[in-house]
Amino acid sequence: MRKRSSKRDVAQNALRVVEIATGAPLKFENHCHMVAIYFTYYNFCRVHQTLRVTPAMEAGLTDHVWTLEELVELVERKEIGAAA
Repeated sequence: MRKRSSKRDVAQNALRVVEIATGAPLKFENHCHMVAIYFTYYNFCRVHQTLRVTPAMEAGLTDHVWTLEELVELVERKEIGAAA
């Protein structure tokens, strides 16, 4: 069996984000942060079936698939920089 198209996967993941946002009372700012983290994961951590690499690797922005640890470190560095 073939896997569903990546556009459908993106739509399903976006629907999950909307369900999460409407299911719990979140500030709009928190929702924006959640969406930014999701898209960073989608572009840097998730290997896409048709590309066989991440979109960030395909665009030449990075040379490896990011781990979730690297993504969390990026968020933490951003928070520390914003606090200083």
